[in-house]
Parts: sequence; structure tokens; C-alpha cells
Amino acid sequence: MSIDDPMRQPLMRVRQGKVIGGVCGGIAKWLGWDPTLVRLGYVVLSVLSVGFPGVIIYILLWILMPLEPA
Repeated sequence: MSIDDPMRQPLMRVRQGKVIGGVCGGIAKWLGWDPTLVRLGYVVLSVLSVGFPGVIIYILLWILMPLEPA
């Protein structure tokens, strides 16, 4: 892994550009992906799993993921 590898950074919720809790934005930043694609993928997976598990996982991540420093 290189020094600038985003996977070496801790997984944190984002402050800027968040839609609800910053979870999908934080995952996208951590993976180096487009936040819109992560949000869209999360919605699709949640709908395909009948929504309930996706909502529970999002709430758990919202609680467990630290917020990035200001």
C-alpha cells in the first residue's frame, strides 16, 4: 500500500456534503469513490433487502462511526 492510500485512513462520517448522517459520504471518502454512487448503491441494496436491514445498519453505523474532525 502507498502512503496516500485512502484505506489507511480511519473510517469516519463526513461533515461537509452529508445528506443525512454522513455515513455514505464517509464510506465513499474512505474508499475513494463518488459519494453519489455509494448512496445510490446503498439505497438499491436496502430496497432489495426489503429496506429494514439497511435502515438498521445505517443507524448502527451512524452511532458507531466517529465524526471527522472539524
